[in-house]
Amino acid sequence: MNWKLTGDGPVYLQIMATIRGAVLSGHFAQGQRLPPVRELAAEARVNPNTMQRALWELEREGLLISQGTIGRVVTEDNGILERIRQLELKKVAKECLDKFKTLGLSAQEAGSLLMRLGESEENT
Repeated sequence: MNWKLTGDGPVYLQIMATIRGAVLSGHFAQGQRLPPVRELAAEARVNPNTMQRALWELEREGLLISQGTIGRVVTEDNGILERIRQLELKKVAKECLDKFKTLGLSAQEAGSLLMRLGESEENT
């Protein structure tokens, strides 16, 4: 997994975003067991307590399910996965729109630009 942890914001939130992205992109499949906390912490180069907190928070949001001593697995609930996907998409769209606005573009102009870029990507 690609751990790009920066000084921007709490590390456990960055870990959550990375794991959430890994689930939504299919890196971790529905029902798949995640590696143990210590293994993930070593891979991400963070304290196991920080990794534990991130995983616990992902359990609270419903993305992960704890199976006691067996570990954690990704939920198989499509409703939860779709809800999380939509929240992430809205967050990314809001960030993009805010950046477009700082450059003087309206939401409509930004949408048109994205459509043109999408069309040119499809033709490549």
